[in-house]
Amino acid sequence: MTSPQIPVSRKVSSALKFTAEKVSVYPKHTVILSPETGLFKGSFKNPQIQLISPTQTVFTEHIVISDHVPVDKIWVSSEMLNELDAEDGDTVQVLPLSRTPPDSYYLIRKRMMQRRPFKKNEIEQVVNDIAYHRLNQLEKAAFVLSSIFEPFSMDEIEELTRAMAQTGEMIDFGQHTVFDKHSTGGVPGNKVTLLIVPIIAASGLLIPKTSSRAITSPSGTADTMEALGCDVIFTADELVEISKKTKGMIVWGGGFNLAPADDILIKDVEFPLGVNPTSMMLASIMSKKVATGIHFLVMDLPTGLGTKISDIGTAQLLGREFAELGRRLGIRVESGITFGASPVGHTVGSALEAQEALQTLIDPKLGPSSLVEKSCELSGILLEMAGKALRGQGRELAKQLLYSGKALDKFREIIEAQSANRDMMPDDIPIGQHSVEILAPSSGWIVQIDNAKIAEIARTAGCPKDKGAGIVFLKKKDAVKRGESLIRIYSSSESRLSAAEGKFAKLNPITIEGMLMGRV
Repeated sequence: MTSPQIPVSRKVSSALKFTAEKVSVYPKHTVILSPETGLFKGSFKNPQIQLISPTQTVFTEHIVISDHVPVDKIWVSSEMLNELDAEDGDTVQVLPLSRTPPDSYYLIRKRMMQRRPFKKNEIEQVVNDIAYHRLNQLEKAAFVLSSIFEPFSMDEIEELTRAMAQTGEMIDFGQHTVFDKHSTGGVPGNKVTLLIVPIIAASGLLIPKTSSRAITSPSGTADTMEALGCDVIFTADELVEISKKTKGMIVWGGGFNLAPADDILIKDVEFPLGVNPTSMMLASIMSKKVATGIHFLVMDLPTGLGTKISDIGTAQLLGREFAELGRRLGIRVESGITFGASPVGHTVGSALEAQEALQTLIDPKLGPSSLVEKSCELSGILLEMAGKALRGQGRELAKQLLYSGKALDKFREIIEAQSANRDMMPDDIPIGQHSVEILAPSSGWIVQIDNAKIAEIARTAGCPKDKGAGIVFLKKKDAVKRGESLIRIYSSSESRLSAAEGKFAKLNPITIEGMLMGRV
């Protein structure tokens, strides 16, 4: 369960000593220096800095010169201090380098220009240089874009997956068989993990779920767990120890050092450029499954208008690719193609989703059918894969575990293990104190809810930072009369609530049959 260490560079006489001071900076591998240091006087081509602590060496990607920095100080991010195994105020050595691109730069260039596949071990070399920050942002972007110009072969994806997993922490559950669920995302309100994990754990299977925080969505699963009062940051040893007792946990994957090369590509390239090539998505998801020791995985592939997967044919192809990559990695993968053209359940936003998930566990009959059915269908696939149910009967077993209250008992055990109140009720979860209802402009039938627009409105209301912000659907796939309430928006801020109300009017995310769509 240890992360690979970068060997300390040899002592260099020209290295200077500075006091490291922590600042908030982006990109994370940026250093800020005083011009009075004179480090870059002379001929330095593509200058780069090497920071050296007693135990670690880190290469920087960006250098900023500022008069605000004292001459004997260097400003760095908290992330870089962690990588250096240093603290704010420690002394570090600074070595200016005239940067020569590493060999992986030429490998990337060759793949882009000649469209030839990477040879064996070449991707590993590229990934290691990404993990150790030897490639700059343009070079990393070229690597990602090379998979768009000429899609990676399955051999390349396999090597990329293994290489990314090996750059970080590897979690070992020993002889235990480990189960997991993952979604390609893109659907607001997709709180099914909070039902699936206790259902599977209640069956006796081990499901230590590492989940994400929101990046562009109103809430990530880890955010929703925090709204319940749960701790979501644990060490690998704690994850193994606690989940063996409870059979299930729902924690933040970012609390571990899982496949850090993948995180670098997401933050530095894919998110800023708005690209997510299939090759990279496959390797990204599966590298973290390799790192967490998963044996059985059910993939949730939300499909439809406004999702990442536009149609069933594309979803089927992606499901086959996940299965093949899993086979190569020793992970059995089955995918469920789910309806994703509208939010799951009736709530969007961390606290509201936590309320709805808990209420559904307490009384499934009161829960939204979309939430119950999707959770039980995906849980059923895992139960069948584990041999707990015959093929086609897993969904019914999942429903038994849910409706009998066993899943609720298990969920209460899990949240207690994660430091929350075991006896919490939905009304105990605080939501935004300000709210406004949006009325239907005409009568008709609600035929479409735009996921992306709903997410934008929820974020305008304050999601995900404001865990009490969000949206409740008072009408969904229903008939509605003019003047009836469609949704209720919550926020902890009156100004953000007003902005969200205005955003709804501008975006018009809910289409009612018979409405005028536009005028020319």
